[in-house]
Amino acid sequence: MKIVIMAGGKGSRLWPRSVDEKPKQFLALTSELTMLQQTYRSLSELIPIGQLYVVTATQYHSLVTEQLPELTLDHIITEPVQRDTGPCIALSALHFLRKEDDEVLVMMPSDQHVPHVQALTEALRAAEEIANESSNIVTLGIEPVRPETNYGYILASSAVDSTGARRVVAFVEKPDIDTAHKLIAERNVYWNSGIIVWKPSTIAAEMREHQPELWNGLLNAGDDVENAYGRLPRISVDYAILEKSEHLYTIPFGYAWEDLGSWASLERIREEEADRNGNIVHGVVHAFHSNRNIVFSEGRQTIVIGADDLIIVSTAEGLLVCHKSKEPILKSIIQDVEKRGGAASG
Repeated sequence: MKIVIMAGGKGSRLWPRSVDEKPKQFLALTSELTMLQQTYRSLSELIPIGQLYVVTATQYHSLVTEQLPELTLDHIITEPVQRDTGPCIALSALHFLRKEDDEVLVMMPSDQHVPHVQALTEALRAAEEIANESSNIVTLGIEPVRPETNYGYILASSAVDSTGARRVVAFVEKPDIDTAHKLIAERNVYWNSGIIVWKPSTIAAEMREHQPELWNGLLNAGDDVENAYGRLPRISVDYAILEKSEHLYTIPFGYAWEDLGSWASLERIREEEADRNGNIVHGVVHAFHSNRNIVFSEGRQTIVIGADDLIIVSTAEGLLVCHKSKEPILKSIIQDVEKRGGAASG
């Protein structure tokens, strides 16, 4: 089993801490290690480091080598440009198939908090067993603990095989809050973790069936990979393959898990650091008559008075003041500001 850490995303929902030049996976948000370093260190406890790879965009190649000096260059798979997880995973599969290497791959996001390493090991080994059978795809399904609109949902069958896996019946893309409430009230419903276990040959077969334009675009690129990659459709692997495949299983994972994609997720991980009024602060911050705020101040003293339930983030790249209830629309607003020529990036 090999593990490929996907480290090419932008992290717009953590603006202005996460920006294009240095997105969230290269930031230290929960400890002294960056998210990429934490993920790599945790996974190195599962398998030999010679089985660990990173796939990232060209613009972040130097950040990867800087933060993971032990990672050899032949273990870095480079995307010419960012094209979402569909092309990213196709490129990774092709990297190994061209070496006639069809060992099972774990495609793992770089921005997840999974403290129970032993439980993760057992789940991935079970997934590896299923993925080695025929052309199966296995995801880790997270048992939901709240209605969540930032994750996709997996609807699974009630039947369980000897490995604990369930066949996936359907995917539900990121729902509205009412739908999320209904989903978590059902049985055999899980969050989509984004952790996918499958063989390179399985990826190739699924791409040929469901995304022939994407797959053929890669195969026929020749020496023009940079330009060809930029012409590939920008599509997530969920839409490209997982929602369409008839060979999909999920292994329920009932341990602590967090996708570090938003200020709310960071708050949940760091909730034990909150002061007596529920404020979580970073930097030189003084909060008076204020409750349940997230305040991140980089490089300047910040004073907060009479504020409740706000996200306040001050960095050299910008200042964010956002009510927690409006955080779900932060990404779309940042994108809108960029389109209108604003300075926001992320």
